[in-house]
Amino acid sequence: MTIDFILNGEDVVVKTDADVRLIDILRNSFGLLGAKCGCLSGRCGACSVIFNSAITQACLIPAFRIRGSEIITIEGFSQTDEFQDIVSGFSQTALENCGFCNNGKILSAEALLEQNPRPSRKEILSGFSGIRCRCTDPESLVAAVQLVSEIRQRRLYGRSA
Repeated sequence: MTIDFILNGEDVVVKTDADVRLIDILRNSFGLLGAKCGCLSGRCGACSVIFNSAITQACLIPAFRIRGSEIITIEGFSQTDEFQDIVSGFSQTALENCGFCNNGKILSAEALLEQNPRPSRKEILSGFSGIRCRCTDPESLVAAVQLVSEIRQRRLYGRSA
């Protein structure tokens, strides 16, 4: 089947079987390796992408569901000011990352901050519930996302959150 969708802001078309997973399409058809094949059951978050404005695990999405959708991968997102806000906030708080989960944490932070520019501790923890990596303690994650929120508010409005 032929499927058209928007990938990182560009209209693309791919020929594939209906049951091929989005993670495989991204990696094999487009060479986008930022989303990692982890558990392949939607539990770890290593394959996270932004799918129609929501954080989603690419291992759970069959090809037939992506027709007409908009997908943002870490490669596309890394070209934005918002990405720089997140990387800066994570770095300034010395948020530990193992490398395997970076994609999921960064995109989860963006999806959360896009919906709520000033999330509470509880909202932050909930927003990262799909990331199952033990390299970061929850309180460090909360501090990092709160700093990212402040950085973004200063960049956008010249004031803190």
